Amino acid sequence: MSSTWNSAQTDNCDVHVVEEQSPHFTTVSAQRLIQDIMFCSQNLDIIKEKTKEIEQRMKNMIDVLGRI
Repeated sequence: MSSTWNSAQTDNCDVHVVEEQSPHFTTVSAQRLIQDIMFCSQNLDIIKEKTKEIEQRMKNMIDVLGRI
């Protein structure tokens, strides 16, 4: 990616963009950002699916305990 950002980290671990080092935003850097967004989206989908599975298992366990 040709555009690089400096950042400052606060005490609560939030990162804030301070300044842009390169004023040029290229097709390559745009493609890289799109790839990063797609990768994050895939990870979120996996997390959502795992969360649904865990919620279903917990519901099943609660149902079993309710019958005891």
